[in-house]
Amino acid sequence: MMDVMKPIISETVPTGDEWLYEIKYDGFRCRLIWTQETVTLLSKNNHDLNERFPEVVEWCKSNGQHVKDYLPVEIDGELVVLNHRYQANFSLIQVRGRMKSTERIQEKAKLRPATLMAFDLIRYAGVKIRDLPLEKRKEQLSTITNRLPNDDRFRVVDTFTELPVIEKCVFDYQCEGIVAKKKTSVYQKGKRHYYWLKIKNWRVIQGIITQYNPSNGYFTVQAYEDQRSSLITIGKCKHGLSKESSAMLHELFQQKGEEQNGEYHLPPAVVGKIRTLGVESGEMREPEFEQIDPSIQVKDCTVSQVELDLAQFPGSVPIKNLQKELWPRLTKKDLLIYMRHIAPYMLPFLKDKALTIIRAPDGVTKETFFQKQMPDYAPLDLLETTEASEIVCNRLEGLLWLANHGSIEYHVPFQRVCCERPNEIVFDLDPPDRNHFYLAIHAAQLLKRILDDLDLISFVKTSGNKGLQVFIPIKEGSVTYEETALITEGIANIMVEAYPDNYTTERLKKNRNERLYVDYVQHGKDKTLIAPYSPRLQIEGTISTPLYWHELTEDLDPTNYTLSNVVTRVLDIGCPFATYSAAREQQRMEPLLRLVK
Repeated sequence: MMDVMKPIISETVPTGDEWLYEIKYDGFRCRLIWTQETVTLLSKNNHDLNERFPEVVEWCKSNGQHVKDYLPVEIDGELVVLNHRYQANFSLIQVRGRMKSTERIQEKAKLRPATLMAFDLIRYAGVKIRDLPLEKRKEQLSTITNRLPNDDRFRVVDTFTELPVIEKCVFDYQCEGIVAKKKTSVYQKGKRHYYWLKIKNWRVIQGIITQYNPSNGYFTVQAYEDQRSSLITIGKCKHGLSKESSAMLHELFQQKGEEQNGEYHLPPAVVGKIRTLGVESGEMREPEFEQIDPSIQVKDCTVSQVELDLAQFPGSVPIKNLQKELWPRLTKKDLLIYMRHIAPYMLPFLKDKALTIIRAPDGVTKETFFQKQMPDYAPLDLLETTEASEIVCNRLEGLLWLANHGSIEYHVPFQRVCCERPNEIVFDLDPPDRNHFYLAIHAAQLLKRILDDLDLISFVKTSGNKGLQVFIPIKEGSVTYEETALITEGIANIMVEAYPDNYTTERLKKNRNERLYVDYVQHGKDKTLIAPYSPRLQIEGTISTPLYWHELTEDLDPTNYTLSNVVTRVLDIGCPFATYSAAREQQRMEPLLRLVK
């Protein structure tokens, strides 16, 4: 019997004041046994996970002094590799779980570290508290975690009391699902209860059922590759059908199908709807047939349609003209799918800021225009606006609405609409052309050294065109624009004085003589800069892409970061700006201000 309490699968979410709700994360169930002397991570089957996830163990050891009065404790949670606050990357945690090489484990622990998401407390100060109600256990868990520093190696799963709020969160962030828990539930091992229920966030896709393997009972599901007649496999499925539908499908393949190497094949004719948690590399996650649907034509079962179904677009945003080409070989469908998946990473940088948008409704090679004012036809329930009718986009639906209306570039100021002071400082490093991009690399590296010497935390991204931009997040209200002007001018002058042949602060292009322009003047009230993860009008479909500092090498090519690959990049290596908000709170501006004054 398992040593942990397991949630029961449910098709519906229970309602009522007696329930709490949590995000369900994709990972490994884990108990943290934390004593004065030792830290142990145990799987649900009591296997030791310490060697697989040393970064979590070391974090606990380093922070034990903060909670020594409560040890020993036993904490229940989920080991995950986070994409963002509400979504974990199941494929990456699986890879970590299979690793045996200490060197590889340490490498991954640095590049894409794991996090323990804590949600329950089983033992508190050495006393077993399984028989306490869930609410009380969570209170005592908070007593412990409130003593710990806010860090990505250890987090507490958010608790929701309002079902519509968590349902919106699960939809927007494409979480795995919801776990509903009775407030009064005691901690029971195994599944012999109905106090914890899990409800999955199914994606419903459609595909053609073309093969049947009687040895394992699986059916192969395929879809037409776009603009081709060839079929590609999107996964295999066997569960979910009623007895009658299952028997009919088996009989159809065995009587009408062509047998090849022990499998039965049918030409494209039978279409099924499948519930799944995702599709990757020809495999569906936890697939179940929803139904065999003769009303769907096989020609409509395409890879494009699968991508759209997996994206889960909100019904409040009508999308149309998906095949319209916006860049060469990139369509509006590609833009909308990109914006849907990148929204959790991009929206924090748009939040409460007045947007300047560049629209290209007929494509980037046709007419483009700026827009700052809210269009009369814009839905005010999806977008926000200011007294001056400026556009403010805080929601997924608003972002998709803008993209559907041909909005390509998103430029933001350095202050929120409710504040006169900046919440970030940015240097725009602008070489004369892409052939001189190496100057931007050198300038960013120099700027990083200067900022490090000033104990300032900095971030870097591509502009999406020919330059780089270096960001310094700061506490809102901590400095004025007059003060940041002194800072940016002073640092820019240091750079130019050090390398006068490479850098300049000359505003007139004709006088720059192929030197990189250190644009410190651009950082001012109501001036704007391209937002992180915004697409650009460039013909390659480039993205203004956040980078890790170690990626700033001589062979860096900004055209490698495009609409087609940036989402995959973020899922693989994480978001380089993930700690941006935390850095803002840590930033110390006083030494810098004393320097410039």
